[in-house]
Amino acid sequence: MNFDLYTRSLSKKEGIWYASEKRSISYPDDGNELCYQLEENSFWFKHRNNCIVELIKNFPPNGSLFDIGGGNGYVAKAIESIGIEPVLVEPGERGCLNARKRNLGNIICSTLEDAGFEKKSIPAIGVFDVVEHFESDIDFLNYIHSYLIKDGMLYLTVPSYNFLWSNEDNDAGHHNRYTITSLNNKLGKLGFKIEFASYMFSILPIPILLFRSLPSWLGMNKKSKDMNNKHSEHGKENRLLSKLWAWELNRIRQRKTIQFGGSCLVAARKL
Repeated sequence: MNFDLYTRSLSKKEGIWYASEKRSISYPDDGNELCYQLEENSFWFKHRNNCIVELIKNFPPNGSLFDIGGGNGYVAKAIESIGIEPVLVEPGERGCLNARKRNLGNIICSTLEDAGFEKKSIPAIGVFDVVEHFESDIDFLNYIHSYLIKDGMLYLTVPSYNFLWSNEDNDAGHHNRYTITSLNNKLGKLGFKIEFASYMFSILPIPILLFRSLPSWLGMNKKSKDMNNKHSEHGKENRLLSKLWAWELNRIRQRKTIQFGGSCLVAARKL
């Protein structure tokens, strides 16, 4: 990829490209740093990466993959490991600095809107737990559509089910949760063809409902959990969970869907 074509309106400093504009985003200021402390040892981040990688292998892009809102580069490194060149586009400078620690080569500190890319120029875009941060998700997805080349690929993950809404969603700056049906309808209306759409984390809706949603409805757990609790929550895994994650990965690898789960996983092609 000729990366220079995408950086004409950007300035470079210590290995990171910066946009001149910096708009506000619906994401906590310390969000990237909190995730950075969790990612390497978290079953959730690990399994999400594995599912994303299998999805991309099944429906590979015709060129580089732009990871929009890609945080600390954890997903981008996984994409790089399967021989696909990632471009991290992350508005938070702390996330970009953490991505540089992971030795990513193409890092742009910007939103998609401010990066100055030409329309119809990007081969593939990934938005992994990003779309839910936009109040007008339709506008954001339509914006992504405008930057993709014809037959360009979109890969996304989002949290599922409005009935699982909790204070955790408020703290994270979420505006929406989704179902596969709602995603299919929105993407179809915008000019995408759904190649694959499935749930993942099939067991998580139960603990999310019991330990996050219900307490939130009852006016409990109004404050975010501290980091010790978050480390404990993300680090828990046992033989049963390992077998379940292996089953889910096998389903995705075989292009078979999972009917229920805490997150949605989608690959769509621009028509």
